Amino acid sequence: MQLRYNFRVYPKPGQRAALARAFGCARVVFNDGLRARQEAHAAGLPDIKDTDLQKQVITAAKKTPEREWLGEVSSVVLVQSLRDLHVAYRNFFASVSGKRKGPKIAPPRFKSRKDRKQSIRLTINGFTLRDNGRLYVAKVGDLRVKWSRALPSAPTSVTITMDAAGRYWASFVIDADLDILPELETGTGIDLGLNHFAVLADGRKVDSPKFLRRAEKKLKRMQKALSRKAKGSRNRDKARKKVARQHARVADRRRDFHHKLSTQIIRDNQAVYAETLAVKGLGRTRLAKSVHDAGWAQCVNMLEYKATKHGRTFARVDRLFPSSQVCSACGHRDGPKPLRVRAWVCPQLSCRASHDRDHNAAKNVLIEGRRIVAAGRAET
Repeated sequence: MQLRYNFRVYPKPGQRAALARAFGCARVVFNDGLRARQEAHAAGLPDIKDTDLQKQVITAAKKTPEREWLGEVSSVVLVQSLRDLHVAYRNFFASVSGKRKGPKIAPPRFKSRKDRKQSIRLTINGFTLRDNGRLYVAKVGDLRVKWSRALPSAPTSVTITMDAAGRYWASFVIDADLDILPELETGTGIDLGLNHFAVLADGRKVDSPKFLRRAEKKLKRMQKALSRKAKGSRNRDKARKKVARQHARVADRRRDFHHKLSTQIIRDNQAVYAETLAVKGLGRTRLAKSVHDAGWAQCVNMLEYKATKHGRTFARVDRLFPSSQVCSACGHRDGPKPLRVRAWVCPQLSCRASHDRDHNAAKNVLIEGRRIVAAGRAET
């Protein structure tokens, strides 16, 4: 399976300038390719082949006075940027034709030089890992990398990214072997929420850290200071970076929490079942900030790929499954309940089981997940 390893990079001033040129050239090639495709479509011409487009916006463009500066960066960067455009179009056409599952994908859009996040991607012939731990990038130089752990195998590609906070990252794609954990007899269902981030079928409750809520007071003060700075001034850019760094800290803490929780759940259970949630719908309610602060989707995605990596069973339970309405003891469906109802008793005289709302939902997710796996419809 393919995994991605992310490391912090510390380029020197000259290397930052070289990376800025690479970001700009990759953006220009992407936009030129997109413009050429749109003009051909508007003129009623057939789609331009990938190889022909590459010759037009890279090879031929380098020979013109307007684009001769494309030769200042590695050709690998330009080719990979154009390949991103090809993939974006293929995904769009597959989504329109119904071949691609999930939400509909919009057509590619032009990239803006004002975007705070910039990136380039290089294949193996555009970078090298030195014996001294440095990362050599073609026409940029040897970058200092802060290695938090060793790569399990040689990377096939690397993506160099500069985020809104001005930090640089190197993201390596690795073809990794599966790390199968010893088989267990346990399984769990997970009910995700806001008061408690997760409630497991065994009764364990994980409190919601609410990283954004805890940082709101400081963010409010920094954003007020940003709003007072004159647009286009250097002081405004400094204030913007301070706000971006604070948001980055919140995102880093949330990601670290999700990694630790998902790893523990996967190590403790042979089978894990989680419910899918309509995050887009919840994001339009008064709970939007809390919903996005929780980051349920990121945690569930981590559970999914870690289950594959470690040989565990994972399945998603559809959000329409009435996990909060069914008695986990007898299976009686008691109907919908408002969110203020946190505990209830099964009305069946033969049962009369008392339920904590979230714990009961987690048990039902476990039961439904096992049924899905037994029926052969599990996603992983």
